[in-house]
Amino acid sequence: MTAPSESTRSVVLGALLIVLAFACVAVMSAFGKAAKDVPTGILVLFQNFISLLLFTPWVLGKGISELRTTRTWLHIVRAVAGLLSQVLMFVAVKKMPLVNAVLLSNSAPLFIPLVTWAWLKERIGGMVWMSLFVGFAGVILILKPGLALLSDPIALIAISAAVFSALALVAVNQLSNTEPRRRILFYYFLYSSAAAAPFAVLKWTTPTYREWLFLGGIGLMMAVSQLLIILAYKHASAGRIAPFNYTVVIFSGLIGWVVWKNTPDLLSLAGVLLVTAGGVLSTEFGGPNSSGHLGWLGYWNHALHREQAS
Repeated sequence: MTAPSESTRSVVLGALLIVLAFACVAVMSAFGKAAKDVPTGILVLFQNFISLLLFTPWVLGKGISELRTTRTWLHIVRAVAGLLSQVLMFVAVKKMPLVNAVLLSNSAPLFIPLVTWAWLKERIGGMVWMSLFVGFAGVILILKPGLALLSDPIALIAISAAVFSALALVAVNQLSNTEPRRRILFYYFLYSSAAAAPFAVLKWTTPTYREWLFLGGIGLMMAVSQLLIILAYKHASAGRIAPFNYTVVIFSGLIGWVVWKNTPDLLSLAGVLLVTAGGVLSTEFGGPNSSGHLGWLGYWNHALHREQAS
């Protein structure tokens, strides 16, 4: 039964917006795969710097005082973890089938309970343990452990992206207790751009015209996805629409099939279904930190959910 504060129309609109947001995430990942000859440092610099430029006018809409914070170190932890997640994700999508790389990189809900247990000492309930068992069984089917995995550990790199994503999402949830969304977004894009810039300069090669388009697309899709997520959470709570995050797997699978002719084998397909089921169950039965989406903003707590957008 829908909560009184959320009409069916609002939930449907929120779900539609979150689906569109993760369609943008899938397209962004595809652009990263298509730009396989561009150094990863350049990819993440453009991803974050273009978003910084696009969001700064909105961030400064309430004045420079909006940027004052007493939680600089937590902003830095979030930015570093989020940036590492993106770096590892782009490394993975260049060398793996798109759907596998995106799914493994975005399996953060399987790691969030473990991060909150280690960091915040939150207890992991029985149903959450069951969801993790289901999800990690799917991961094993996709990874196919063996000698081949040791010689080419790219799938483990994708999984590492999910671990850092989980850390970033939990950090965001801690920030959201005191920090408005404008400030969280601004410092993420600012610190991520600053951290990526030296690596982009050291590895700089002038992109081709086609690669410039991909770089612009990566930054634009990142910004649009974040905007759509903000709008989605204005209309519906995380608990109602978080399961729709996994539409990113469907979009990635379709793009990978159409563009790169990637067809998953039966074991990988079963793994995709199990990871998705485990993630949805973890989101459903986990604590507030598990209710976030798979993007880079995290779950907006009730205080932020009530915050009026401008």
